[in-house]
Amino acid sequence: MEKDNKDNNSVVSDNNSGSLDDSVVAEENTAEIVKKLRDKLKKCEAERMEYLTGWQRAKADHINARKRDETERGEFVRFANQDLIAELIPVLGSFDMAMANKTEWEKVDSSWRSGIESIYNQLVKVLNNFGVKEVNPINEKFDHNLYEAVLHEPVMDEKLDHMIIGVVQKGYSLNGKVLRAPKVKVGEFKR
Repeated sequence: MEKDNKDNNSVVSDNNSGSLDDSVVAEENTAEIVKKLRDKLKKCEAERMEYLTGWQRAKADHINARKRDETERGEFVRFANQDLIAELIPVLGSFDMAMANKTEWEKVDSSWRSGIESIYNQLVKVLNNFGVKEVNPINEKFDHNLYEAVLHEPVMDEKLDHMIIGVVQKGYSLNGKVLRAPKVKVGEFKR
């Protein structure tokens, strides 16, 4: 019987050592699985950040493109009538020439003259509503990029040298963009 007990004990101890081995293996497998899962989680988090960053960039690009389109559309609307307005500018010039000679203008019937002035003022008001402004550079320093010099007149005051002393033909701008440069007289100091 003693021998049977020894055999039983050895079986028990073998069973116990077997379960210890199994638990060690199970722990190693669990640690390996946890490590793999952590690596996979890190990879997924990196991909998520990459996708999130890409999405945020795409969203910002879309917003910027929409803003740029709105700005361009606004600019288009501001200057959509430019050709029509450019065609009307000479009409203003014709009115200006007709009313420039004060003595002759005063000889015209006052009711007719009043009607013409009213039509002129109406045209100027409509053009102003669309962003047209008269460019009046009197007493400004001459800049060949902005003005067209048609006359150079001698001046006695050195302060008037290269200054605009008169306007021969009015200039006009549309929303800050020159449609027609004014034709001007420029002072020239002679020593």
